[in-house]
Parts: sequence; structure tokens; C-alpha cells
Amino acid sequence: MESILFQHREKQKLNLLKRFLYLIFVLQILLSCNKNDDEVEESIWTTKSFNFKHDGFVRSYILYKPQNFKKNSPLVFVLHGFGSSSLNIMSYSQMNLVAEENGFMVCYPQGSTLLSGQSHWNANLEMSSVDDIGFLSNLAKEVQVNYQINPKNTFVSGMSNGGFMSYTLACEKSDVFKAIASITGTMSGKDWEDCNPSSGIPVMQISGTNDRTVPWDGTMSTAYGWGGAPHIKEVVEFWADQNQCSIDEKINFPDIVSEDKSTVSLLKKKGSPKNNQVWFYTVDGGGHDWPGSWGNKDISATQEIWKFFSLHLK
Repeated sequence: MESILFQHREKQKLNLLKRFLYLIFVLQILLSCNKNDDEVEESIWTTKSFNFKHDGFVRSYILYKPQNFKKNSPLVFVLHGFGSSSLNIMSYSQMNLVAEENGFMVCYPQGSTLLSGQSHWNANLEMSSVDDIGFLSNLAKEVQVNYQINPKNTFVSGMSNGGFMSYTLACEKSDVFKAIASITGTMSGKDWEDCNPSSGIPVMQISGTNDRTVPWDGTMSTAYGWGGAPHIKEVVEFWADQNQCSIDEKINFPDIVSEDKSTVSLLKKKGSPKNNQVWFYTVDGGGHDWPGSWGNKDISATQEIWKFFSLHLK
């Protein structure tokens, strides 16, 4: 009899415990339902696509927000090449990994599409009338406001046509973008003729001596407004003069991977009154590549970009 009573009491305790746990579960659901959906989503996402309306067109971009993101963190734009996409350069550049390690936000905007079907950036080219200068600078300002980004630490980098566009922004929007990095790009013909930046701006350039798409010797065709700039060495000197650099430092990187049949050297232009530097990487034997992802494997272009930008944080 006592055994039966004991079992009955234990069963009652168990039922009470189950009811208590159930009430806690329901309470948690009710509390979560009271939260704003946007707040919940905002707290958990790291990579997300957005739309942005500019000049009557709906443009798109991808943001990467590191898990350790804080207010006043830097913002890095990464621009894809001609015919490519924001998703593609996000994949091969692996900038998200560097952002996660260093706590900065990355923006991958999407270029607009020509009638021929190819995506592009209008770096003051004759083939386009798209206002990419306005789009990118206004987008940067919106992201700065939405995520409380330090406007003094917004930078832009790009591959090929994205590198061209980075130079265009250096010429016309140095008040928004505080340093640029061009990977296998150069200045368009019009930019070379008309560039008059409002202030000095740090510039980084990576060029391959065997690049057939954007030849480093300045022999790119002037069709559609692409060519017209001289040898990339002269372009680099132009920006060194703009920043009043007076000291040269040469670095030769070890040939870690001899199979890629290329080596890398870096010329640092320093001594600027504002501490702006100009870095010029020569990939001897390199082509139209993003070093570290394909082509030369002695350096990582992505790591070098952040190294350069982080040197100019305010």
C-alpha cells in the first residue's frame, strides 16, 4: 500500500514538473514573439543581399558583417571585374575571412548590365552613361549611417574594371573613400586626362608584367574609353606626387611557390606630410590575376589589401 502511495506521489511530482517546464517553454515563445522581427534578424545575419535605389534604377549589393562587428568599425568595398559579379568576387577574394579576423564590414556592390549583357562599372568610360560614382558614394554613406561606420575608415578595392572604378572614385570622391586598392586595373583614358582629386589619397596597385587584358605598359586599346593611361609605373608616380611622397622602400617577397613561375616585389612610396602611402606590387611573370586565389601564390592580394588599408585607419 505504502509503495502504491509513494508511486502516486512521485507521479504527481513528475506531472507538476512537466507542467512547470511547459509553462516556461510557452513563456519563452511569447517573449520571443514580442520581439521585433527585424531586430532578431539583424542580430544573427552575417551575409545578406540588399537593394538600393539610385538614379531611377534598383541596384543590388551584398554586405558581410563579422560576428565581432562593433560601431565605428571600418568598411571595405570590393568591386568585381567586367562581366563578373558581386557573388563571384566575394567567393574568390575570400575577403570575408579577413573581415572576420579583423572586425570590419565588407560591401560587394553589383555593377549594372550593358545592352551586350555584361556587367560593368562606368569608370568614366565612353560605352556607358550609368552614374556609378553617385551610386557607390551614396551607397557608402547609407551603409555608414545604417551601421554607424566611421566615415574616415571607408575604403574601396577592385579587380580589373573594379580597379578602374576605384581610381575613378579616388579622382572624384576622396571625401568618401579614404584609400583605394586596384588589382590589375589602371586609370581610364578620361580619368588620366582629367583627374584632379580634392585631396591626397593612399593608393595600392598590383600589376602583372604579362597581363594581356590590362597591359601594364599602357598599351591597352582606347576603344570605348578604356585605354589612354600610360605605363602603370607612371600612374603610380602620379599618385605618389599627389600625396607628396618623398621616400622609396623596396621589398622582394620570397619565391615560396616556384611552380607559379612568378615573383613579387613591392615598392612603397612614403614620406607624405599626411602619412599617406602609395604601394606598387610588381608580379614579374604574372598575368591578369588575383594573387593568392589564382596566378601568383607568394602573396595574398586580399591580405595585402587589408594590410594597406589598416595602415591608414583614423
